[in-house]
Amino acid sequence: MHNKTVAYLAAISAMAFFAFSYVWFKIANETYGPVTIVFSRLLIAITFLSLYLLLTKGFEKIRKGDYKYFMLLALCEPFLYFIFEGYGLEKVSSTVAAVIVSIIPVFTAIGGQLIFNERLRAINYSGIVISFSGILVFMLSGESNLSFNTTGIILMLMAVLCATGYSLLLRKLVHNYSPVFIVNTQNIIGAILFLPLFLIIDGKEIPHLVFDKESVRAIVQLAVFASCGSFILLGYSVRIIGIARANLFANLLPVITALYAFHILGESVTIEKYAGIIIMIAGLTLSQVNGNSILSKENT
Repeated sequence: MHNKTVAYLAAISAMAFFAFSYVWFKIANETYGPVTIVFSRLLIAITFLSLYLLLTKGFEKIRKGDYKYFMLLALCEPFLYFIFEGYGLEKVSSTVAAVIVSIIPVFTAIGGQLIFNERLRAINYSGIVISFSGILVFMLSGESNLSFNTTGIILMLMAVLCATGYSLLLRKLVHNYSPVFIVNTQNIIGAILFLPLFLIIDGKEIPHLVFDKESVRAIVQLAVFASCGSFILLGYSVRIIGIARANLFANLLPVITALYAFHILGESVTIEKYAGIIIMIAGLTLSQVNGNSILSKENT
């Protein structure tokens, strides 16, 4: 199979796992706090990936000049992103969270323009406006169980900014290191950053933690499919097709999450909200249409 075809399939799979992660988090959050969930999933992911790298002799030496990029990468994701996402998901539904996170391609395009001097055309800016209109239609139409509030939205938008920073930093590293090594390294640094936070916030609750089968299963799914699979697949796709093309598939997040949440959590999705999703996806597509120089330059 052609490398680009595999890369596109990897990007789609990565976004599918990201979409599922919002639902898995909501399930785990019924029993455990956000910091406990994040710290646990990181420990599981590190164990899984370190064992793989050990068996395949995949550990690599980090170049002296790249240490700062790995630190910033881990600071963006998993540390700050998971904090904002975790507490944001306590205040908004999984589908609303996915809709907000799906604007990452827009922020990535803007970041590429500001940092790499890559210009956007009028049609791209029109797409940005249309995408936000779709989000408003989605959130404000009808009555449903898709709960959200201002604080939750702000937290999720901060998560989007962190994810954008992660994507731009990933671009600097993915051509020099394997995706598995990058993800394992960011998880190790992230776990170190999370340890004091975990001990301060949830440390006193450790003796009182209960074992809930469904919540633990959700955490394991978060670790294997989201903390490992999603980031590795995203890294691979960025290496082959570039950051903008890979992140464009984030447009699928609200659709996949809405359908998954409908079956798993019973969250209702009205016709009006589906219309909002369609408008948003149309806008995001326009934001990436010809002229978004990230598409043509980042592979050079």
